[in-house]
Amino acid sequence: MKKIKLGEICCTRSGDKGSDTNVGVIFYNSRAFNWAERELTASLVKSFFKSVVKGDVVRYSLPNLYSFNFILKDSLSGGGSDTLINDAQGKTHGQALMYMEVVVPEDVLDD
Repeated sequence: MKKIKLGEICCTRSGDKGSDTNVGVIFYNSRAFNWAERELTASLVKSFFKSVVKGDVVRYSLPNLYSFNFILKDSLSGGGSDTLINDAQGKTHGQALMYMEVVVPEDVLDD
């Protein structure tokens, strides 16, 4: 087992949907995706964003793309035109998630 930053095994893309943030997480291989399917839960993501997400976190799985789509409900204080927060469109939430520290089996890191 090895402690890494999530961004070592995936990339992300994020944006806004009104007051919610949409974070796509795309894993580089099936081993990483299979690990994430067990370990990268909606509750873990909500805990990571506890100071930002006021609502639920919903996870959608896209196994054919080795991906997940997380919806961070009520994370933008009203959205782009209604809020004074720095990232009104949620563009940095995907980047932030890549800094989450996780513990993975060594084989997840193999190419």
